[in-house]
Amino acid sequence: MQNTAYCWGTGRRKCALARVRVRPGDGTIKVNERTVEDYFPRVAWQLSALQPLKSAGLEGKVDVFVRATGGGLTGQAGAVRLGIARALLKLNPELRPVLKKNGFLTRDSRMVERKKFGQKGARGLRQFSKR
Repeated sequence: MQNTAYCWGTGRRKCALARVRVRPGDGTIKVNERTVEDYFPRVAWQLSALQPLKSAGLEGKVDVFVRATGGGLTGQAGAVRLGIARALLKLNPELRPVLKKNGFLTRDSRMVERKKFGQKGARGLRQFSKR
């Protein structure tokens, strides 16, 4: 019988949220019940989401199940990356130096700047007319 004890990790990026479950297994990776290649069509998104597994040397050794919501695919890929790193840390605390060195445990705090009243956007002003 396979071990069904999961380690959870939550990742956030922009408006995206990813809830990640990791367990020892044969390397199955599912994002919203779909394969990574199917859910993230661009290779850059796939590589970004799976970087923590590669740097920890656990590709093909753990099963990863992700529930991603909100934002766009770029934000969701970043959220999955942080969620996987946090879940791997709970699975094996000895991976902390490797994940920390590569910056996978740091949340990207950049958000969209709000639109200001009396302006066209966050920074865009009305065009100046001298006469």
